[in-house]
Amino acid sequence: MLHYLAQQLVAAHYTGFNLFSYLTLRAIMAALTALVMSLVFGPIMIRAFTEKQIGQQVRTDGPQSHLSKKGTPTMGGALILLAVIAATLLWADLANRFVWIVLGTTLSFGMIGFADDYLKLVVGNSRGLIARYKYFWQTVAGVGCAIALYLTARVPAETALFVPLFKQVAIPLGLGYILLTYLVVVGSSNAVNLTDGLDGLAIMPAAMVAGALGVFAWVSGNAVFANYLSIPHIPGSGELLVFCSAMVGAGLGFLWFNTYPAQVFMGDIGALALGAALGVVAVIVRQEIVLFIMGGVFVMETLSVMLQVASFKLRGKRIFKMAPIHHHFELKGWAEPKVIVRFWIITFILVLVGLATLKVR
Repeated sequence: MLHYLAQQLVAAHYTGFNLFSYLTLRAIMAALTALVMSLVFGPIMIRAFTEKQIGQQVRTDGPQSHLSKKGTPTMGGALILLAVIAATLLWADLANRFVWIVLGTTLSFGMIGFADDYLKLVVGNSRGLIARYKYFWQTVAGVGCAIALYLTARVPAETALFVPLFKQVAIPLGLGYILLTYLVVVGSSNAVNLTDGLDGLAIMPAAMVAGALGVFAWVSGNAVFANYLSIPHIPGSGELLVFCSAMVGAGLGFLWFNTYPAQVFMGDIGALALGAALGVVAVIVRQEIVLFIMGGVFVMETLSVMLQVASFKLRGKRIFKMAPIHHHFELKGWAEPKVIVRFWIITFILVLVGLATLKVR
């Protein structure tokens, strides 16, 4: 919105407003806008949730230290969504198709998470949104996103699979692109949701990965940078730097209240939306494999659940003391902050590895 206004003012010979045409400045402003919004509206939202008794439900078979978390305000992910969407609408170029597809996908998964949280926390239905209904709507949103990207693709690179470390490996996917996009978006969404089990555990890795994807979006959208780094040039993808920066700002603002001991939890409304956002940005900039690397903590959490379930069904034995794996370490005696910070460190290292693929080709 402000980008459009600045263009009109520049056209009217108010050349000073040309400053707001710079993508990097708008990305910085988006991050600051989302951060300030989170810090300002966070206490208001926490008070509202507390008054309405929209609080966390705690499993009695989990770590005993979690029992004290019962009643902690939940659905704080609404704060993240509000900050990200508002900052993006303010600072992004709204004529860019990628901006609307990413916002639409993020909001769609956020609404699915909201329905699940509402049923659990307000209606009092402990099951929340029935699994088959949840996955049905995730499938609708994921396939809708995939089709929108496929039908609006303008260059062959947008629907090809690129392999990091290899300059010339680009596999045309055709309609297989829709399946890949669906798997990445829905898989990423559920992976972040599984990780969201400790104070600040999911939000910081999500913010770090979002920041790195913003870098990929920036260089992919620039023909000179993309050619120099031998990565696919996706015209228009650079504008997603604004969206990713807003995610970083909103994430840090939310972490202010979500850090141990948490004053608020994000709930499914935040976790599902953030995961889907990371997935769709990675798909647009053609870095699905790099997302798998940088989001290694999310992958590890997901695999731990899959292995635990498979082992119990096939052998009648559990591999971990409890899944997802962060609970396993807690039950081994690790203090909650130790688990959280160590997972943050792992994510930081993996993000650096992912960024290194920009140069090592």
